[in-house]
Amino acid sequence: MSEEARLREDICRFAKSMFDRGLTCGSSGNISARLGDGTILVTPTNASFGFLDPARISRLDEEFRHLSGDKPTKEIPLHSAFYETRRATTGAVVHLHSTHSVALSILPGTDPDDVLPPLTAYSVMKLGRVKLLPYFMPGDPAMGEAVRGLAGKRSAVLLANHGPVVAGTELAATVFAMEELEETARLAILTRGLDPRGLTAEQRAFLEEKHAH
Repeated sequence: MSEEARLREDICRFAKSMFDRGLTCGSSGNISARLGDGTILVTPTNASFGFLDPARISRLDEEFRHLSGDKPTKEIPLHSAFYETRRATTGAVVHLHSTHSVALSILPGTDPDDVLPPLTAYSVMKLGRVKLLPYFMPGDPAMGEAVRGLAGKRSAVLLANHGPVVAGTELAATVFAMEELEETARLAILTRGLDPRGLTAEQRAFLEEKHAH
């Protein structure tokens, strides 16, 4: 099986797994992943993660122009911003509308510069500090500009009233980091107001130094 055929299958497999577990619903969410030649595979617009067809995945050139497959997601400006500002470390981008992450984005008291409290080592290791970005209309190119404004310093952001976006080295790692974001958001909501014992500042600093994002 060629690299492209394998990646098409992997995108559909991971997407269905997330859909089946309720991490995104309807036709929400999008995934992109870069091939060795620099071209990019991306899920089509208005496509459900539960019913993707590998043959219909969109393929874009290095300038994010549509080459083949169905019409790509309207969130291309969002994806391209990560590939452009974190080129050396981005091989895939995942965007969901996952429930607990969206809930955290609209609750008062959420720190816009550090959305996830350091409750476990894994969120720090896989995500670093997650930035809350303002609300934008879905598909608004301004989302991409907001990501570019971070100058490649964040691997994950949370779009207010919309959902999380994670960039990673390759598809599997990016999906796992996204799942960690949603699980930590869930923990944050479950323990809010209960004075949970999170990581100490020293413990967090050690992890951040060891797992740079």
